[in-house]
Amino acid sequence: MAEKYDAIVVGAGNGGLVAATKLALEGKKTLLLEKHNIPGGFATSFVRGRFEFEASLHELCGIGPFTPEGGPLKKIFDDLGVSDRIEWVTLDEAFRTMTIDDGSANFDYSLPLGRERFIAKVQEYAPGTEDVCNKLFDLCEVINNGIDFLSSIEDFTSDTLKSIFGEHLSFINIAGYSVNQVFDTLNVPKKVRDIFGGYWCYLGVNLDELNFIHYFTMLHSYVVDGAVIPRTRSHGISCALLDRFEELGGEAWFNSPVRRILVHNNRAYGVLLEDGREILSDYVVCNASPYNAYTKLIDTNEIPKFRIKDLNAKKLAVKGFAVFIGLNRSYEELGLNNHTYFIYNTADTRRQAELMKRRDTNSVQATVCLNTAIPDCSPEGTSVLYMTSIFAGDNSWNDVTAESYVKTKREFADKMITVFEKATGCKIREHIEEIEIAAPVTYAHYTDAPNGTIYGFDASGTDTIVHRIANQAFGKKIDHLYFAGGYTMQCIGFSPSYTTGNLAAEGVLAEMRKEAAAK
Repeated sequence: MAEKYDAIVVGAGNGGLVAATKLALEGKKTLLLEKHNIPGGFATSFVRGRFEFEASLHELCGIGPFTPEGGPLKKIFDDLGVSDRIEWVTLDEAFRTMTIDDGSANFDYSLPLGRERFIAKVQEYAPGTEDVCNKLFDLCEVINNGIDFLSSIEDFTSDTLKSIFGEHLSFINIAGYSVNQVFDTLNVPKKVRDIFGGYWCYLGVNLDELNFIHYFTMLHSYVVDGAVIPRTRSHGISCALLDRFEELGGEAWFNSPVRRILVHNNRAYGVLLEDGREILSDYVVCNASPYNAYTKLIDTNEIPKFRIKDLNAKKLAVKGFAVFIGLNRSYEELGLNNHTYFIYNTADTRRQAELMKRRDTNSVQATVCLNTAIPDCSPEGTSVLYMTSIFAGDNSWNDVTAESYVKTKREFADKMITVFEKATGCKIREHIEEIEIAAPVTYAHYTDAPNGTIYGFDASGTDTIVHRIANQAFGKKIDHLYFAGGYTMQCIGFSPSYTTGNLAAEGVLAEMRKEAAAK
């Protein structure tokens, strides 16, 4: 007889770990399945020589160190009982953003975290713009209230619609606008646009297309609520969640890839492992992307047509490329005084997005020097840098062959180092002791990321947060199957992945209560 669980969670990434822990906390017999030998997915670290590198996290929002009550992610971690197992380091700096190919119009701005401090610094670069800065942050509050309300909706009723078009009408009025459309409406000066738009490469959509709600929700969470990093890197978060899950009686099986999510008569009822074992469950939470679930893990005949159409309407977001560097000099000696560097070719984000389609024209990078926040994160007298670039379109790496792969990725890594030195004036090349490179194919192999994307589905056009929430609420779904992670309604990122894992578990628990009451 097949083993039976109350719930099975497929994938021990950020969303899967939170979902599994919450279900175990509620006393549900829960099985967590992971194809790799460690938890975390992108939330991990690795060692090269005497350096430990963070795999992907630059900084984390949602903990809310600047707010008395903390952020939404802190509440989740508090509820799960893991907050005191993670040592958070609060960041002081938002970012340093600069352009290198705009000639005399090139800029170089460094901004602190905290609403008042951020605005005060903007005034140094663009005097007389305090009012428009406050208007933008006030809109953030409207957006957050609207997102919180929409995310809490389980069933749409007439009262729901009254609340949407009553209490949250301002939110609805701006829901369809891009960042630049709102900037235009408010007559935001160019310098303020360039500063407020500094984070845009974190979402990979140019500001002509990037939804205002999506972007400013993130900006608010970083700047107003504050940003942190875990002292033990993101792998420390993953281990804390896994330890708590197992303490609560949950079972975690590693090196256990899932071949099939079992569905019959539009209802998920378990999984089939690669080794042939069939494990039954009343509910399945999938931390694999819907793209992989619907194309690899679920029989096509069992997928509702709405979901297939919705999947076909989406496009994959930008691909990732990263360079991890261990330096044999301290960050002070090298002049690495900033935690986060955003380097762009140009302030014109639409043009930048076009440049990101080719290796020879793309110079975008988001680079972090972890030592500025955690001086002892590497051996004394050394420092570490994580450089991340993004590529748009489908052809930026398609010309690379197996024979040219190593040479090509080394050439682009070399270019990133050159760009960083040119933009910052920090000479790092001669002090490189360790270097590791991750190309799009690396992400495709390690995380099964389709096409090497690190940003999930492209969050532009008709696939923004609001559209995704509506699709989740109205579209036909497979019963007892829930999704968690960056490909879901709150889009990609660490904080959204944890949050959607929590939402998936809440959905399972609500359905369990409903079915129990009906018996």
